Parts: sequence; C-alpha cells; structure tokens
Amino acid sequence: PVPGGGSASAFVGALGASLCGMVARYGATNPALADRADDLTRAFAQADELAQELVGLVAEDVRAYGQVSAAYGIPRDDPARPAAIQDALHVAGMPPYRIMDACGRALALLEDMADKGSRQLLSDVACGAVFCRAAMQGASLTLFANTTSMKDRARAKELETACDELLDTWLPRADALARRASDAARKRG
Repeated sequence: PVPGGGSASAFVGALGASLCGMVARYGATNPALADRADDLTRAFAQADELAQELVGLVAEDVRAYGQVSAAYGIPRDDPARPAAIQDALHVAGMPPYRIMDACGRALALLEDMADKGSRQLLSDVACGAVFCRAAMQGASLTLFANTTSMKDRARAKELETACDELLDTWLPRADALARRASDAARKRG
C-alpha cells in the first residue's frame, strides 16, 4: 500500500524544489544575470538540498506508514496494541509536517527566483510553486488522517495548528506566484 499520499506528496515537493534549482542554475550561468550569480548559486544549492530532503521524506513516510500498519496488525486482545498504535501515529504525523515545512522553504526560494531568475523561466518557477502547493496540501491530508486517530488530543491539536499555519502562510503565496506567471504569459498585469 505504499507509496501513499504522504510519500507521493514528498516526491511532488521534490519536483517543485528541483524546478527551483533548475531556474537558479540556469540564471547562475547566464551572462545577462551575472550581477546575481552569487545569489543564484546559493539558491540552486539550497534548492538541491531541499529536493534531496524531500526525496528522503518519501522513504521516511513509507517507514512511518509501516509502523502504523504493524501496530494495527497487533492482535486486538494484546494489551500493548493501543499504546503501539498511538506511538506509531505520533511517529507518522512527523513526515507530513516535515514535507510541508520543506515545501514552504522551497516556495520562499521560488519567490526569490521569480524576482532574480530569468524572465524566460517564470513559468517554471510557477510550476514549481504549483507542485509545492500540491505537495503541501497532500501532506496536510496525511497529517490530519494521523491526528484524527490520536488519543492525545493536545498533541494532535498542536500538530494540526502547526499544519494550518503552514497552509495559511504558503498556499496564498504559491497561488500568487502561479497567477504572476499566468498574467505574464498572457501579458496581463
């Protein structure tokens, strides 16, 4: 049953970060953008790190799902089962949150690339933003699926609040980047 939504979201986020890296790498080698080469070089290194982090989160989410699945596989009459399930749910809530956090950092870099990168690649910046947005939303669904079953409602609420803050901060900014590219392509605004 893997990869599931969380793992797929991490992979989509990695694609978004990779697009950011491509835009930065292209700009860093473009003579017309030589005055920004240092910023662009730093940006592609950061984007590459984020892409690798997100690829690593694919496997981390798969492992976390395996723990949840194993805990639910414990016989119902085993007194250790409820605690094992709760422990596994707590573990499983972290990869989606980390996916969301990494996508937010990638979106910040993409915003920077919209200003510093080549105008010719604004659509690639926007695609990266759309991918990171989708990854963030997908990861949030996985996070909520885990927190819904947590008995520790304070911990569940803490994760949900942190998740909502990331969504509230980054989804509108991702949408703004996509609109900016669309308007530029259509020569509006």
